[in-house]
Amino acid sequence: MKVGTDMAEKKAKTKYIFVTGGVVSSLGKGLAASSMGALLEARGIKVTFLKLDPYINVDPGTMSPFQHGEVFVTDDGAETDLDLGHYERYCNVTTSRKSNYTSGKIYYNVISKERRGDYLGGTVQVVPHITDEIKRAITDLATDEDVVIVEIGGTIGDIESLPFLEAIRQMRYTLGKGNYLYIHLTLVPYIKAADELKTKPTQHSVKELQSIGIQPNILLCRSDRPLPREMKRKIALFCNVEENAVITAQDVDTIYEVPLHLHEEGLDDRIVEMLDLKAQRGDLSVWETIVKRVKQPLKNVTIALVGKYVDLKESYKSLCEALTHGGIANDAKVSLCWVDSEEIEAKGAEVMLKGMDGILVPGGFGIRGVEGKIAAVKYARESKIPYFGICLGMQCAVIETARNLAGLAGANSSEFEAKTPHPVIYLIEQWYDHRTGTVQKRDLASDKGGSMRLGAYPCKLTKGSLALEAYGKEEIAERHRHRYEFNNKYLDQLKKAGLVISGLSPDGELVEIVELKDHPWFLGCQFHPEFKSTPRNPHPLFTAFIAASFRNREQRMKQ
Repeated sequence: MKVGTDMAEKKAKTKYIFVTGGVVSSLGKGLAASSMGALLEARGIKVTFLKLDPYINVDPGTMSPFQHGEVFVTDDGAETDLDLGHYERYCNVTTSRKSNYTSGKIYYNVISKERRGDYLGGTVQVVPHITDEIKRAITDLATDEDVVIVEIGGTIGDIESLPFLEAIRQMRYTLGKGNYLYIHLTLVPYIKAADELKTKPTQHSVKELQSIGIQPNILLCRSDRPLPREMKRKIALFCNVEENAVITAQDVDTIYEVPLHLHEEGLDDRIVEMLDLKAQRGDLSVWETIVKRVKQPLKNVTIALVGKYVDLKESYKSLCEALTHGGIANDAKVSLCWVDSEEIEAKGAEVMLKGMDGILVPGGFGIRGVEGKIAAVKYARESKIPYFGICLGMQCAVIETARNLAGLAGANSSEFEAKTPHPVIYLIEQWYDHRTGTVQKRDLASDKGGSMRLGAYPCKLTKGSLALEAYGKEEIAERHRHRYEFNNKYLDQLKKAGLVISGLSPDGELVEIVELKDHPWFLGCQFHPEFKSTPRNPHPLFTAFIAASFRNREQRMKQ
């Protein structure tokens, strides 16, 4: 096809790795892909990532956290799959809206072209139109990268992922030999009753992949124990791969051990060899240091995470990792105590939060459990426990301050109570988008998808604030995902009550960070700092929060 040939010529120097998964979901394709990237980066190879998701939603922005888990936000304001968070945490990459495509987005683009008349006279079909659009998404991502790692969501055998698989099958012809790899992650389960590892699920998964024309080059075999040599030989024989291309992907104590284990299995050597990459000797000392700090910490700290989606911890994936990073920076183990905010409403904050070293209230949508979060803020304020509020957590801090310090009875967010007498948090209907140089507008009638304040926005910090002390610089940029904002109408009243405005947008119109006077460490931010935290560069706010929580723990232990 001419489209494929043009694309291949355009990106001739870039190599591609296609990562698929079989047998069951949740095997860890995202972590495997991220770890491959980390190993290649350690050898001087520049990488980037693309996640292809088979669901029909244009993006995951309107999906329930219970359905999808966390929505990861990029600098350019894309609402994406949580695996992009793994990519950024493991590698020195900044993802964008080009880094995640769904079936919905692909079909939306094709249908828009059809309506515009781009296909006049033709019948629009899955092959070639949908597959060409997928291939275009794959090749358009690369600029000066050596390798693009493409992760296909879902499990081999799912009907909705077939167009993506057909597209990457076709890529072998447009890219040419030596410019692509198919890596398949599969499961080798241990059957306790038989006291045996079983290879049949892997054989069937590879057979399913072969039936649609894809022969994997490397197999990553997920298992709870090392695969014996004879078992690797058997898998290689029945799955038509080289024996040294059968890699054990063994369960580990911390996800940051995965690159080290895959390196020990020789994965990066196989990739470099098969793609004929010019690579230096890998230096994984930074990962060894990270793992040591995670597994052998000198301190301990317990943080209460007060949320409304605690039954599905994937909803807070980046947040949990950012807390771990804060622990790494402080040489501390961070133990999370998951607290359902509705239980606080039923049992009281003291019952649920007593003995915590720090309290964190994360983001969320809707009224359910909000009063429990506000009660958690009040308990942290009165008990002088370090408090960190993120997005909705900051808004809850503003509401609690308004009600109990400023004397604004009935203060609330208009999201939860449309007729509140004091809407200290309200739906902002227009704001300046510095990226496009335009004024963004919305109202209650706007579409839900993609209508929030999304992506990285600049912020100026106030001198003498906890925020400035943590960041060490006066200007920052952080990622947002929310519809409601601080209502400046109440700015003076809340400041008189003790609220400190320590972060503002450059034009002074948007409140980004609040703090409290006369408290050891109390900070709420409207943005999501967890999206920019990595194990190699822990986010300064999480580092400061964990440090303050440990100080609180030490003081409590002395009493």
